[in-house]
Amino acid sequence: MSPSGRPWPLSLMFLLGMGMASERINCPSRCSCQYLEVNCTGQQLQEFPAAIPLDTRQLILAANNVSYLPAVELSFLADLVYLDCRKNLLGDDLDFTFIGVAKLVYLDLSFNNVTQVTFSTFSHLLSLVVLKMSDNPKLVTIEKDAFANNTWLRHLDVSRTGLTFLDTSTVRDLPNLRFLGLSDNLWHCNCSFLDFITWMTESNVHFPDADNITCYTPEGLHALKMPAVEAQLHFNCLTQLYKRDYIFLCLIGFCIFFAGTVAAWLAGVCAVIYKVHTSKGEEGRGEAEEDT
Repeated sequence: MSPSGRPWPLSLMFLLGMGMASERINCPSRCSCQYLEVNCTGQQLQEFPAAIPLDTRQLILAANNVSYLPAVELSFLADLVYLDCRKNLLGDDLDFTFIGVAKLVYLDLSFNNVTQVTFSTFSHLLSLVVLKMSDNPKLVTIEKDAFANNTWLRHLDVSRTGLTFLDTSTVRDLPNLRFLGLSDNLWHCNCSFLDFITWMTESNVHFPDADNITCYTPEGLHALKMPAVEAQLHFNCLTQLYKRDYIFLCLIGFCIFFAGTVAAWLAGVCAVIYKVHTSKGEEGRGEAEEDT
């Protein structure tokens, strides 16, 4: 019945019925659909769901067993801005996976098996603001220019991964970064890591769970927090010389000494030759005078 109490026209009822049926048909199996949203949380899915409506803006695949995101199927969702893939089995190579979802603003890949992040992983996500990659224990490499194109990135979380090193420029060159999760990683605090630690202490970025951002190796710095580590590394790396440095200095000193000795010997030889040549010239002139 219409609001006026009159029955709906048959043609309108038919269209409404077709629309509702179409909406039900377009919703992937074992998922729930609302306006511009598809939610497949905890459905034990093994693969990326089929028949996702093309106008979907928010896709939630959390708590499943999906091990692969097909780039082609994702590219059909050109208006997607929110993608939640936490607690799945995603891993290995994600390069060019997100090439067709350039409008993506929020991406959650936490609790997966991601192993590396290269420039090609997220380079097409020019609008990305939030990237969550925590709890990926196999994540051991983030390339120096991995986020070079993600200049809008504001929230980045790589806590509880297998990372031992992160190049300073990887995060320092993100102008809008305000939140960076780094806790409970296997940081190797050597002299190469000093620049990153110094950036942490001087930047305006918020580091949640800062008490758990500690060194894992070397043994002498294990479990130390970053401020204490910075002072220790400054002392070790900038004021002390390693064994190889002493060897290098000895080699340089020996080379300088050897070069000086050779130069002095050559100068002596040249002086002797010159003196001999001069004396012979004088003797020749003396004999010529006697003959005259």
